[in-house]
Amino acid sequence: MVTIDELKFDEKGLIPAVVVDLYTREVLTLAYMNRESLQISMDEGRTCFWSRSRQELWRKGETSGNVQHIVDIVADCDKDALVVIVDKEGPACHTGAESCFHNYLWESDERHDFTVEGLMDLLKGRKTNPKEGSYTTYLFEKGIDKILKKVGEESTEVIIAAKAGDKRETIYEVADLMYHVMVMMVEMGISTQDILAELASRHVIDKKVKQEKMT
Repeated sequence: MVTIDELKFDEKGLIPAVVVDLYTREVLTLAYMNRESLQISMDEGRTCFWSRSRQELWRKGETSGNVQHIVDIVADCDKDALVVIVDKEGPACHTGAESCFHNYLWESDERHDFTVEGLMDLLKGRKTNPKEGSYTTYLFEKGIDKILKKVGEESTEVIIAAKAGDKRETIYEVADLMYHVMVMMVEMGISTQDILAELASRHVIDKKVKQEKMT
């Protein structure tokens, strides 16, 4: 563990803080903290920055309600930059976007960014704005019974492939199952954050159980 006194603030008394989403690991914003705002952040457990434009302390969410609850604050090897892991309430960007980083400058023609959250957004779009010929749209139009039938079918396919010891086929079938489960989640209004939060709560319980067994 390091202390505030070990951190290297710049000539203006600031240190950059990269804010990252706890569940998606998406970079939400780049802000700056001074010694006071960092101490407030640690004392209150929510992000507080130094606004360079207004020259004042800025508690994230104090007007918008989009509070960022801090999970971890980690300094880099030179101790002159911070990564702040947060569990956020609402969008991080003042534009309403989940992340401040949404203006693409360059994209590779050969490699493409893929995230589960991006796929979820696509699926949500197929539900709210149906597209003719889209299999996802077809599932939403058929409703929950059809979606659940596909989840059941794909679960069986995963079991068959895994029982056969076919790794490649199992990967393929798990991907099919994940897709259909995600369609089901969208249909039911369940987010990836809901699932990750549940897993995180179980992780804490699991750690406690392990500690109890060791004592």
